[in-house]
Amino acid sequence: MAKKIKYFKTPIIAGKYKGKQIEIPAIDTTRSSKSILKESLFNTIAFDVVDSHFVEMFAGSGSVGLEALSRGAKKSYFIEKNQTAFRLLKDNIQNIDPINSTALNGDAFELFDSLYNTLKEKDENTIFYFDPPFSIREDYEDIYDRCIDLIAKVKDNFVKLVIIEHMSEIDLPEKIGNLVLSKKRKFGKSSLSYYLVKAEG
Repeated sequence: MAKKIKYFKTPIIAGKYKGKQIEIPAIDTTRSSKSILKESLFNTIAFDVVDSHFVEMFAGSGSVGLEALSRGAKKSYFIEKNQTAFRLLKDNIQNIDPINSTALNGDAFELFDSLYNTLKEKDENTIFYFDPPFSIREDYEDIYDRCIDLIAKVKDNFVKLVIIEHMSEIDLPEKIGNLVLSKKRKFGKSSLSYYLVKAEG
């Protein structure tokens, strides 16, 4: 008999959708970013997120990209592979902002190039948010190496920021391709690392 999934709700913290509820499984099918981490994130990028295109890789329930829309992002894109999480993501989008959301069901590593090129053509300020499964999980031991290889493809100035949520015990490189680490914030077991596209010249 299949184990019944339990759910809980977490609110949008601030902005035009403040108080609207996002539903999240109470299991590790998808992980909610801790509220203190999320609040710090959006305090840090408060001005950058306005009128930007926001991409949530490994989106899970979509809590970060939907918060970005609430705080003034023009459009959010979500990539999620897990079918259970994707169905929930679609429901959350429908309940909060279906018009300005695009959800893609598939492997982030396979879909990245196509989405990146689409956004490059739009030439709008874009923020990429990576929240890969922790590397302690089975089959994810090399997840950070794979993410670093993916992030190294970011070379264009339409990308305003690349942010990675990761295990605090992991030290990410000071430089990834054309990106440089600008700041790191620690929140217990999770940390946020912020990367900027390096100016040429």
